[in-house]
Amino acid sequence: MSLLKRIRDDIKTAMREHNAFLRDTLRNVNGALKQVEIDERRELSDVDVERILQKQIKQRQDSVEQYRLGKREDLVDKENKEIAIIEGYLPKQLSDQELEAALKEIIARLDQKTIGAVMAEAKKIIGAKADGRRISAKAKELIG
Repeated sequence: MSLLKRIRDDIKTAMREHNAFLRDTLRNVNGALKQVEIDERRELSDVDVERILQKQIKQRQDSVEQYRLGKREDLVDKENKEIAIIEGYLPKQLSDQELEAALKEIIARLDQKTIGAVMAEAKKIIGAKADGRRISAKAKELIG
C-alpha cells in the first residue's frame, strides 16, 4: 500500500473511531499533499510523500520553538503530539552510528569532498531515514 493511500485510509479510520485529534492532524497533512499534487499536476510517489512529511515535521518543530518562547506549553504539547503522529509514517530513523557509517561510505566514494556534494549524495541515498540537520552536522564533523 502506498504511503499516500495509507494516510488517507487512516483519516477514514480516525473518523470512524471519533478520534478528532488524529483526524485533524492527518487532514492537515493530506491538505499539504493535495496542494503539491494540484500545483505540480502529478501523482506523488512515496519519496515525494516522505519529503513533504519531513517538511511538515520541520514546520511543527519551528512552531514548538516559538511556542516555548511564548511560554505556551499547551501548544507545545499539541505540536509534539502531531510530530509523533507524522513520524509514524516515515521510515525508522538511522541511529548516530548508522548515520556516521553511511556518511563515511559516501565521503569515501566522492571525488569532491565538499559539504554540498556530500549532502546531495546523502539525500539520495539516506533520504527520509535521517533529518537534514543531523546529516549536515555529522557530515561537517566528518569532513573537518
